[in-house]
Amino acid sequence: MTVREEREELERLILSPRACPARGAGDRQRPEEPDPTRTCFQRDLDRVVHSKAFRRLKHKTQVFLQPEGDHYRTRMTHTIEVARIARTIARALRLNEDLTEAIAFGHDLGHTPFGHAGERALNSICPLGFQHNEQSLRVVEILEKDGRGLNLTSQVRDGILCHSGPQKPKTLEGAVVRLSDRIAYINHDVDDAVRAGILEEADIPGEITAVTGDSFGERIDAVITDVIRESRDLTEIRMSAAMYFVMEAFRDFLFERVYKNPVAKGEETKVEGLLALVYDYYLKAPEKLPEDYRALLAVWPRERVVCDYIAGMSDTYLIYTINNLFIPGAWTVR
Repeated sequence: MTVREEREELERLILSPRACPARGAGDRQRPEEPDPTRTCFQRDLDRVVHSKAFRRLKHKTQVFLQPEGDHYRTRMTHTIEVARIARTIARALRLNEDLTEAIAFGHDLGHTPFGHAGERALNSICPLGFQHNEQSLRVVEILEKDGRGLNLTSQVRDGILCHSGPQKPKTLEGAVVRLSDRIAYINHDVDDAVRAGILEEADIPGEITAVTGDSFGERIDAVITDVIRESRDLTEIRMSAAMYFVMEAFRDFLFERVYKNPVAKGEETKVEGLLALVYDYYLKAPEKLPEDYRALLAVWPRERVVCDYIAGMSDTYLIYTINNLFIPGAWTVR
């Protein structure tokens, strides 16, 4: 037996019957020979982590635009936290950890610069619309590897697409990531808001802390424990009714105190104008797009390709692009 076959046999022995095993699951857009060492989902995880889109996440906003400080979350650190929460839940429920982690690491690859403000801006500007979960799927199916995509399995692609939006994942592993994404951002956004001085821990309503505890670690542990306890029958991945109520109250609290806070989010009013400026420039001058994006114009509408290029930018690269295209450079008279 190869190392991969040994791992597949081990999965047969230890995974829940409701889990998605790697054996027989390697349905890709283009057929490939199985890897002798890695299962199909391990292979997918490696492809995501080694992709250019994943590396760019370290310079993409999570919640706070251009924060001064080393400890605020970025889109990459958010992704890592989602992956760790999801893997903990998957292991406790005897689901496929490799599939769970591959979905988690790929779920936000299509996110725009400047976080959800950038997503809303592109959705408003582009007549074809824009949603980051759909863009994440487009990244792994088309945009990476010079238009060839990463050729991931159908299960990973489904989990990436369905981590948000109306469609529910087809696998329990995908459902774990969908819920873990929410657990992660609700908790770490509070942590960042406290670090920024926008909130104090004491501001969190007592109806929430009475259930989840008073600290970041206690809250994460309480929610994960609740999900594991409530999902043991594996009919669905869920929270208890009491925890769901608390998490909804927590989310409402964040919207009121953080996501709509004029101090924390005031700079977001500039985002749509900046993205519109760049979008309009490349829409009128598609020949200025990089070569790999120009090649896409033979297949896809110009509006979609311009969105592809802008969505792939990091915050820092978008600012560099604006400076390069629209800000006059310094010069001296000799």
